[in-house]
Amino acid sequence: MIPASFEYTTADSVEQAIDLLKRHGEDAKLLAGGHSLIPMMKLRLARPGVLIDLRNVTGLRGIAKTARGLEIGALTTHAEIAKSGEVASFAPALSDAAGAIGDVQVRNMGTIGGSSAHADAAADYPAALLALDARFEIASAGGRRTVPAGEFFVDMFTTTLAPDEVLTTVIIPQAAAASAYVKLPHPASHYPVVGAAAALGVEGGAIASARIALTGVAGKAFRAGGVEPRLAGVGLSDRRRIESLCTGAAQGVDARADVYAGAEYRLAMADVMAARAVAAAAARAR
Repeated sequence: MIPASFEYTTADSVEQAIDLLKRHGEDAKLLAGGHSLIPMMKLRLARPGVLIDLRNVTGLRGIAKTARGLEIGALTTHAEIAKSGEVASFAPALSDAAGAIGDVQVRNMGTIGGSSAHADAAADYPAALLALDARFEIASAGGRRTVPAGEFFVDMFTTTLAPDEVLTTVIIPQAAAASAYVKLPHPASHYPVVGAAAALGVEGGAIASARIALTGVAGKAFRAGGVEPRLAGVGLSDRRRIESLCTGAAQGVDARADVYAGAEYRLAMADVMAARAVAAAAARAR
């Protein structure tokens, strides 16, 4: 499999990347780790005329706690996130998701910004980022804007990013020590057939609030809004009650189907994975 012909250039700053995007228009694509875009180019599902490599851009890597929360540069790799003690203590669901992506090679090259901007319907990060109420900082010639995860992911392979914008930072605004991500992986690709993330508020040994998000089920990741309020007051150790209340986690969703898993199977597994994610997050709270 060989990509269609394209031009290649590099950017040394966010500003230069934005300028190159404006110059080349919708024919240009940003290259971060390449593990989402390059396979699609090889299949000719994506045919950009110009690739703008971001690897030399300073300031887009690293993990730091700031007044805004936990900030993760867009070029930070999955491996760096999975190994980070700061991420593990602040938002373990994100550690779970990063450590479950692909294989060692993919985790060492793929980036959180590239994966998020790609918006694959079966990616690991979107569920974790939705459950963690993440924010995306986006730069353009007009300045910077911050978009919540619920607005960032629009549809399959579609985000709110404009053609001349660059995703610079992923922000987790609040610590979520009682959080977890689990998935049912495809045996070959390791993509989630269904993945679920949960972030819990805890009070007095019980769930006070819950944010649950699912990936792999539909065209984009989504919150299990019907399940979340039911869990208030449930004991952290009450696994059977958690499983019962997570029934219908993807109710009303137009589920995907492929040669590996049908729509009904994905809907059933959404209940299972949601319950497992909540139970795992509750175990961390205990």
